[in-house]
Amino acid sequence: QVQLVESGGGLVQAGASLRLSCAASGRTLINAAVGWFRQVPGKEREFVGAIDWNGSNKYYADSVKGRFAISRNNAKNTVYLQMDSLKPEDTAVYYCAADPYGPGTRSRVAYNYWGQGTQVTVSS
Repeated sequence: QVQLVESGGGLVQAGASLRLSCAASGRTLINAAVGWFRQVPGKEREFVGAIDWNGSNKYYADSVKGRFAISRNNAKNTVYLQMDSLKPEDTAVYYCAADPYGPGTRSRVAYNYWGQGTQVTVSS
């Protein structure tokens, strides 16, 4: 069993940066792909990005490509989402999710473990 806890969200102005962290406990993330998703009220949870188990492969939604970057520190059992040039449309609750032994995918159903989410609000 993996417990995931996101942190680093907050209220920022457009153009600012935030770094979200996804810390795991209960089980190592070392063999797990980790995805980031976001959700606004009334809409489906959408894919933001994913990273495979050793960071060799990373995938991003078109809406965040070039602005967001995922990295991981397996020694710290933590995955990061660096968000730069934030826009008001990035406002959402951000979730991380783990897929043990998976390759990293855009599909929500592939992920077995989810965090509770952290709110990111970008003002114009």
